[in-house]
Amino acid sequence: MAQLRKLHVQVLLALVLAVVLGVLAPATAIAMKPLGDAFIALLRMLLAPIVFCTVVHGMSHVQDMRKLGRLGAKTLIYFEVVSTFAMFVGLVLVNVFKPGVGMHAAHLESTGKIAQFAASAAHMTVGDFLLGIVPATLVGAFATGNILQVLFIAILAGIALNLSVGRDSILLRGVGEAQRVLFTILGFIMRLAPLGAFGAMAAAVGSYGGATLLYLMKLVLLYWAASIGFVLLVFGGITASCGVSIFAVLRLIREELLLVFGTASGEVAFPRLVQKLQQAGCDEMVVGFVLPAGYSFNLDGTGIYMAMAVGFIAQATDTPFSISQQIALLGVLMLTSKGGTTVAGGAFIKLAATMESLRVLPLGGLGLLFGIDRLMATCTALTNMIGNTVAVIALAKWEHAFDIDAFRAWRDTHAPTSRQLDTPPTSDPRHDAHEQRAATLASPRSSTK
Repeated sequence: MAQLRKLHVQVLLALVLAVVLGVLAPATAIAMKPLGDAFIALLRMLLAPIVFCTVVHGMSHVQDMRKLGRLGAKTLIYFEVVSTFAMFVGLVLVNVFKPGVGMHAAHLESTGKIAQFAASAAHMTVGDFLLGIVPATLVGAFATGNILQVLFIAILAGIALNLSVGRDSILLRGVGEAQRVLFTILGFIMRLAPLGAFGAMAAAVGSYGGATLLYLMKLVLLYWAASIGFVLLVFGGITASCGVSIFAVLRLIREELLLVFGTASGEVAFPRLVQKLQQAGCDEMVVGFVLPAGYSFNLDGTGIYMAMAVGFIAQATDTPFSISQQIALLGVLMLTSKGGTTVAGGAFIKLAATMESLRVLPLGGLGLLFGIDRLMATCTALTNMIGNTVAVIALAKWEHAFDIDAFRAWRDTHAPTSRQLDTPPTSDPRHDAHEQRAATLASPRSSTK
């Protein structure tokens, strides 16, 4: 009975029940979809304020602003290198294993749904993406929930508060209090996680049926194998260089992994990742800057998916796709794979944008992937979330803002229970000690160590 009180156990049981219901009573399972939609909506409601409070609170306590510029440069370089390598891995695997060869789906028509994705992709340009970072109004960014815009405002506000007010300012105390309130609200919402995961998974299984598990299985298995290998080898190598095991990291976020697995949305994990990574030894400023930025720029799973999907469509439709065209594709993917579409199916729009840019593959080929999009989107969301978690740990380590002892404490206790996570992070004694250490690290004297 004690195990049933743990959140990840409850979520796992909910997923099993959802699969059973989806197979035995598809109509009833589909009717459960509002449960998943409501849970995701509740978590999205907290994204913008949590990002704002975390970034502002972290940056307002930085005493050496050069540290912020150094972190920003390292973050962008890390994101680009790792995500580009992920795309390269996807291209290599799809050329080696050739999952689409022999399908001969040369005469495909664009359905209305595919045309809708193409229309969305037509408006995705680099200029629009960059201009979209700047909100029309301050409150507009929070109203629309655009994480990049909120991050932009939070960085400006954090720097301004750092330069213009003292550390005992009532504004900074207010931001800290707001952060604790938000995490308390998060604790309330997370009690509904099993219901949310049950509703989302039941609706997916009920809609597509067991036959979905057999449809285009070769591509699905290749993509999942590639993503798992990327997590274990590439992410594992990065975490090993930081002195931690990738399996310890996965155990740390096991509850979030189950939630993302059930909902196929990386956004459901974001609020909890902010809280967990701070408590597990990562500096608040690093978490507040790297994690939300990673949700738009560090999309390793999306990169693998898009590279493999484009290669698969070329093979399935018997379309010549030379090495030079694939290299050009890699350059296009470096741009079109960016952007904060972290919901299920979001990568589909990016894939349409890539194919529109290349104009060498039939757009109707997207229809081949539409039936298995849920299976692909789940793996994409999981890989992206793990990649962003690893990125925070790595950059915190490289910035000397990672408390390895706090992380080992989490590892030794196999991560805290859901009851512990319901409390604000600042109420944890380890967190209090970590904040004192983070303040020391942020001081000019600590940068000389």
